[in-house]
Amino acid sequence: MSAATPSFTGAAKPYTGGDPYADYRTADLPFTHHADLADRRLGAGVIAANDEFFAERENLLDPEAARFDPEAFGHKGKIMDGWETRRRRGAGPDTPHPAEEDHDWALIRLGAPGVIRGILVDTAHFRGNHPQSVSVQATALPGTPSPEELLAPEVAWTELVPRTPVGGHAANGFPVADPHRYTHLRLCQHPDGGIARLRVYGEVAPDPAWLTALGTFDLAALENGGIVEDASDRFFAPPGNTIRPGRSRRMNEGWETRRRRDKGHDWVRYRLTEQALIRAVEIDTGQFKGNAAGWAALYALDATTGADPADRAAPWVEILPRTRLQPDTVHRFLPEAVPAATHVRIDIFPDGGIARLRLHGSLTPKGAERLGQRG
Repeated sequence: MSAATPSFTGAAKPYTGGDPYADYRTADLPFTHHADLADRRLGAGVIAANDEFFAERENLLDPEAARFDPEAFGHKGKIMDGWETRRRRGAGPDTPHPAEEDHDWALIRLGAPGVIRGILVDTAHFRGNHPQSVSVQATALPGTPSPEELLAPEVAWTELVPRTPVGGHAANGFPVADPHRYTHLRLCQHPDGGIARLRVYGEVAPDPAWLTALGTFDLAALENGGIVEDASDRFFAPPGNTIRPGRSRRMNEGWETRRRRDKGHDWVRYRLTEQALIRAVEIDTGQFKGNAAGWAALYALDATTGADPADRAAPWVEILPRTRLQPDTVHRFLPEAVPAATHVRIDIFPDGGIARLRLHGSLTPKGAERLGQRG
């Protein structure tokens, strides 16, 4: 683990009332700006676990923070918002403690395959019943393998996080330097206990063959390798929401800026899957009714020419002039003669929110070739 990443060990103090997060141990982690590849909204799932006696494995990938109700008890004991296994025991009265190699495990299918930059094992509210240590392995298999296929002896697993002590009621972060693309993880807790949430931060690495077969697809979509590189404002809701699957169900599932009190405007810069030709654009202001952006404009840039997308003086080409937006509406545009691009910037005037941006198009031959080399 990097020396810059704090580590937590041992149990937290028992809960005595008040805010259950008041004594939660956490720190800024260097990799959380990446997308969560294990987000349920991307299609991730916990497909198997050897034990989930006290709390179901599916809780691991809940996108919301873990909740705690001190009065919630069921017929099996305390109801916890996470994955919790029963207490392990040894082989008999002379060896009552679990063996050194004993552990529990869960298999996670990533919502999008990718290169993993960091893993967060969150033990929120597990104070004296958290695992002593955890480890994480990864593999890459095509298609949708079953748990039995993943656990077959011929499947090669790569250790991303070696067995490492963790703390209870803490955000246990692990930077990952492995450059390979993975599709599945195996989370192990030694010897037993509870984990509230698992977050797997990284960069989506889509299947080039699949995108080539599609031909036309959303070039900005997170599941296709699109990325939000930067934005002017993230006050109410992050710009990364604009490239998530599906439509917003609530206002906070889009991007919303604070109210401007100057004469400027807000913006988001996106990196596309690869160099591509954009044919159709959707700007969705769904759920933004009194605070949708008033106008929007779109610009494209081809960074393969050496231009710096972070430079506002770079040769950005306008592909959609400043256009009036309506609240809670999907707007569709067919821009003409759009040059090949690797990046797109949306400017909104003067401020407000948009729910989704869809940029439908296809890769250029050079873009497809580079994507194939990455995949």
